[in-house]
Amino acid sequence: MAEAILSGLLDRRGVAAEIASAGLLAGGQPMARDALAAVANLGYAETDLSLHRSRKLSASDVRHADLVLSMAREHLREVVVLVPGAWDRTFTLKELVRQGEVVGRRVEDQDIGVWLATVAAGRSRESQLGSSTADDVADPIGGTPAMFEKTAGEIEVLCQRLVALLWGSALAVTT
Repeated sequence: MAEAILSGLLDRRGVAAEIASAGLLAGGQPMARDALAAVANLGYAETDLSLHRSRKLSASDVRHADLVLSMAREHLREVVVLVPGAWDRTFTLKELVRQGEVVGRRVEDQDIGVWLATVAAGRSRESQLGSSTADDVADPIGGTPAMFEKTAGEIEVLCQRLVALLWGSALAVTT
């Protein structure tokens, strides 16, 4: 869902960025039917999401990414174990938005890596340990369609806030 929503928001802004989704489990699975519906209900069905297939995250994916976003701290930890050098550019979506809003918007023409380094300054690896879910987006897999709708809505708002931090003014909520 996050890939489709963030890609849609960036496309609407005319921001050229490669957004790719990968997970920790074996790949090849289609997007859950309820996830497809939730994303489509928000207006992010520009591409045929039914063709989407999951991919297993690789060290190469992480090494080549300017920014790695996870939906949960446990995923962030796995990314950093896979590629320890990715710490300063790997965040949960909630953490990056929260910390980014403290630091402030990226200055026009500022390299995203420089902005990310500012956001990451003072951040400790220990903050990602433990079982707190404060920085997690709830995984709706196995839940009701309403749970998928709620999660998609939360991801949309977080992605809108992230886009505002990185590329300017906030976007209108799509309904």
